[in-house]
Amino acid sequence: MSYNKLERPTANESDVIIVKLGLTLQQIINVDEKNQILTTNVWLNFEWLDYNLRWNKSDYGGVSDLRIPPKFLWTPDVLMYNSADEGFSSTYPTNVVVTSSGMCTYIPPGIFLSTCRIDITWYPFDDQKCNMKFGSWTYDSSKIDLQLQNEEGGDISGYITNGEWDLISVPAKRNTLSYSCCPEIYVDVTFQIHIRRRTLYYFSNLIMPCVLISSMALLGFTLPPDSGEKLTLATYFNCIMFMVASSVVLTVVVLNYHHRTPTTHAMPNWIRCLLLQWLPWILRMSRPGKKLTRKTIMMNNKMRELELKERSSKSLLANVLDIDDDIRQIQAMGTGTPSHNGGYPRLVGRSYEEGGPIMTPHSSFCFNNTRELQSILRELRYITCQMRNEEEILDIVIDWKFAAMVVDRFCLITFTLYTVVATVVVILSAPHVLIS
Repeated sequence: MSYNKLERPTANESDVIIVKLGLTLQQIINVDEKNQILTTNVWLNFEWLDYNLRWNKSDYGGVSDLRIPPKFLWTPDVLMYNSADEGFSSTYPTNVVVTSSGMCTYIPPGIFLSTCRIDITWYPFDDQKCNMKFGSWTYDSSKIDLQLQNEEGGDISGYITNGEWDLISVPAKRNTLSYSCCPEIYVDVTFQIHIRRRTLYYFSNLIMPCVLISSMALLGFTLPPDSGEKLTLATYFNCIMFMVASSVVLTVVVLNYHHRTPTTHAMPNWIRCLLLQWLPWILRMSRPGKKLTRKTIMMNNKMRELELKERSSKSLLANVLDIDDDIRQIQAMGTGTPSHNGGYPRLVGRSYEEGGPIMTPHSSFCFNNTRELQSILRELRYITCQMRNEEEILDIVIDWKFAAMVVDRFCLITFTLYTVVATVVVILSAPHVLIS
């Protein structure tokens, strides 16, 4: 008899296949409170009797069991109903162990993403109960009867402890339901993972600081009115709050400066003068190859002014090529304009009988060379402009980053002095700090 994996393996079509389902919880990988998704490492355990896979061991050399890939056998289409995985089915298709009596054991492992309603009313002292609902997708209870393999629930003997959550229990329940799509009764097995948040981390990093700060604020009311320390303690708390708020604002400014580019922001002269020259000089900060002193700062400012004046007096071509204005003499030679000696160059001949200038062979050759020279100059102008623009952009980006470093260093020194001074002033203002 040939085996057909599309038909239910029963002796009669009216018979029900009993499928026993168990679950082994290996690890709780993640609890995503925001997206309400539980990620777990789970082994499923299916057992059913395949009527068409029975044989006599003595007829086959004593072979009592076989390992067969599931794609060659009929397997129950049991899925997790509340799956949040893109592929929906998260199991790995391992081999099915088939015994000579027809008993099939299928244990596929998988990383399951299941939806879980997270209740944070009592955070961080909260318990969460996440369900994993398994059932046949197309077979109703008259075709497949899904039953619990273990009435006590899931197996947690090999569970790996999670650092944030304690596993309380994994109970299971068998349910029979009818859905709006279909009038038949469907069976599902629901495993409930009961977990409890570990509070040591939150207690030491969240609860204790809040309690201590609140307690210190309340202790101020126990001080005698004539001690004068009520206002000092409140002032200290206000100073700390002001420092934290200012630190956040200045951190935003530093990040803003660090990521600025010439295409979005132009550096004002006052920022260049303050953050790139004087403040680094006061804080003893310098960049490699650019040692800052008061004399070098004044000299750099003077050189920048002279450079701007020189560039404004030179021609555009001279600024682009970074050469003198003598290049205009070459242009004058090609156009026939008067030279420095007051006459016309010999490149262009004039016929006074005909009343106008004419081109001699020699002047035509020079004129063609002049056109080629102008074309080369245009290419050089474009290349030098691109190179200069890239260098200027890089220099400006580096200047913004250095300005951010200067602000960061200034804030570090300022806030350190502020914290030390405020703490020392508050402590020394108490009359009984020093023990005699």
